[in-house]
Amino acid sequence: MSKETEVLYNAACPVCRREIEHYEKITTRDALPIRYDDLGDVETLNRWGIDSDAAARRLHVRKEGQTYAGIPAFVVLWQEIPQWRWLARLVALPGIYWVANKVYDHVLAPALYRWHVARQRRMGNLR
Repeated sequence: MSKETEVLYNAACPVCRREIEHYEKITTRDALPIRYDDLGDVETLNRWGIDSDAAARRLHVRKEGQTYAGIPAFVVLWQEIPQWRWLARLVALPGIYWVANKVYDHVLAPALYRWHVARQRRMGNLR
């Protein structure tokens, strides 16, 4: 089992890419054991055991063999980055966690996914 925390994200999504690049800059500077994988690579998806459509719907994080998606994935990632631990603790609070999950699952993630599908169609990558 890897000691490295792994993040699977959509690098083709400008919003997703900008956020992950911010985390990656910090984790690289601080030499934190976090690897960032773009869902656009077939070998990466095979290693994760997920198809590109499911991967594009939510952020995924794998730590110590356990895979997390959505808000739980963000909490795990933020716990790994000292500057973001405060947000992990805040979002993990029961009421806030419930609201964050609802907003992410029913508003943010679906909107980003629809935007992703529309971009793919415009580029001719999706029928």
